[in-house]
Amino acid sequence: MSSTQQAGTETTAGANSLVEHWIDGGRVSAPGAATLPVHDPATGAATKAVALADAATVDAAVASSVAAGAAWGTLPMSRRLPIIHRLRGALLAHAGELARIISSEHGKVLDDAAGEIARGLEIVDLACAAPQLLRGSYSPQVAGGIDTFSLRQPVGVCVGITPFNFPAMVPLWMFPVALACGNTFVLKPSERDPSASLLLAELAAEAGVPPGVLNVVQGDRAAVEGLIDHPEVAAVSFVGSTPIARAVYERAAARGKRVQALGGAKNHVVVLPDADVGQAADAVVSAAFGSAGQRCMAISVAVAVGAVAEPLVEAVAQRVRALRIGAAAEEGSEMGPLITRAARDRVVDYIERGARAGARVVLDGRDAPATARDGYFVGPTVLDGVEPGMDVYDDEVFGPLLGITRAETLDDALALINSNPYGNGAAIFTSSGAAARRFQQEVQAGMVGVNVPIPVPVGYYSFGGWGDSLFGDTHLYGPEGFHFYTRGKVVTSRWPADEQSRVSLNFPG
Repeated sequence: MSSTQQAGTETTAGANSLVEHWIDGGRVSAPGAATLPVHDPATGAATKAVALADAATVDAAVASSVAAGAAWGTLPMSRRLPIIHRLRGALLAHAGELARIISSEHGKVLDDAAGEIARGLEIVDLACAAPQLLRGSYSPQVAGGIDTFSLRQPVGVCVGITPFNFPAMVPLWMFPVALACGNTFVLKPSERDPSASLLLAELAAEAGVPPGVLNVVQGDRAAVEGLIDHPEVAAVSFVGSTPIARAVYERAAARGKRVQALGGAKNHVVVLPDADVGQAADAVVSAAFGSAGQRCMAISVAVAVGAVAEPLVEAVAQRVRALRIGAAAEEGSEMGPLITRAARDRVVDYIERGARAGARVVLDGRDAPATARDGYFVGPTVLDGVEPGMDVYDDEVFGPLLGITRAETLDDALALINSNPYGNGAAIFTSSGAAARRFQQEVQAGMVGVNVPIPVPVGYYSFGGWGDSLFGDTHLYGPEGFHFYTRGKVVTSRWPADEQSRVSLNFPG
């Protein structure tokens, strides 16, 4: 951060009219390069523009990371980790500024943006535990005079392609771990809300991350494909929709990259008749409509089992009616707008299709007062009687739309969830330990909640789904994150004494 910027004041990341790249320790822009507008979702106004990287910009970023890699990868852990510690301190000092930037470009309310930063900081904390998570093993005297030990080494230049819905948290789930492992990193954030990435890069530089170790390339599909195709890129991490996750995985894997690509979701919460209806309704509404439903772990389907259906629908509707919809800057706002006009129109279309398919519209977000405002607002919507085969059930809507599906038994609820192609998260609300234990054993999802609606694991476990929610074998952060960003090596060593050697063709030698 420059000497003219005072601690606690807003940096140029939030005020600059052009959101640039960050390469080799500073801002970079190519005069005359293509740009896209960045909008304030609460007003619909274009507030700035984001640069779009061309092939030369992608090459420059990767070349910078390659050049920085040798020194960073061999830097002693005792010198690398204090930098990660200082990054944590810088993030804490600028958390308010970062939250305001996120809210202004994403539209989520400030408390939600602050929560995003807090969850990102959990992984920075985890990165500080790298010595424990990267330590190898040692086995002496595995044979006569022979010792064997293992170690993990960085993979090289890593790329992170991150989504609009968490412009700070998901990058923080990636690059601190990659850097702690000794890699260099190129971040390609969403072009819809790109400014947070520049502040992250500035704070990393302030913490002592050397030039080239963390680069940021702004752009669209061309930048993504350029990074995936680059021969010097060793690993690609992606979070986004399932069709793009599949394409990223196939393209990167075909080029010999290590790749983890996290896709979409259709998360279900099962509410059993023995559940506390009030607590379940609180949880369902919170998980369905936080961040206007723009979370890969949002609950989009509530499965009401047996006699709990009517009381649950009534309790959910009562709570949704009380939600306060408005811009992030407005005091008391609980839910903001969607990210773009196209996203808003898509959700409206799904409401209409659900109604035409026979779902009962309990609460219609198209009629909410917020939709009369400027910006990309859709009110929270509840559809009852949503069933497989309806587009509103089968597709990932990614908006403030909750479908309620009815099931007779827990068997039926499990069959419903397990037949869905997605397997990101699933939850159950019940007072029965037996039912909860059966659910957590049999449900086909990577993350499971028991009386917890959004089962995002803490940082020292790993985040990832099953089925069409994950392409690749490795989840984000946690122990799996450290394995993704390193390669294992096993060394078998012998220091011969004075005895004579001899030729032996016997296996294993």
